[in-house]
Amino acid sequence: MKLKPLFDRIVIQHIEAAEATASGILLPSKAQEKPQTAKIIAVGTGGLVDGKEIKIEVKPGDTILYSKYAGSEFKIDGEEYVIIKQNDILAIVED
Repeated sequence: MKLKPLFDRIVIQHIEAAEATASGILLPSKAQEKPQTAKIIAVGTGGLVDGKEIKIEVKPGDTILYSKYAGSEFKIDGEEYVIIKQNDILAIVED
């Protein structure tokens, strides 16, 4: 199934967090924080949103940091996705 977000919405998929601390202590899944790093899967077209012209600044494949409580989570075809608005993105991670 292909997802096509509307306007300033962006579909992301979490990048799994490490399951151990730097010193090697394994963390149970309940102790791990919700990841805030994600890969962009699809982006909307931008356009007029609430009377303002929105230009999409990211593209599919980008790795981003986003606000901790942003977005709506969905499970489609066994895969977990989050749909956020562009203004919930804090930074683009560059290698």
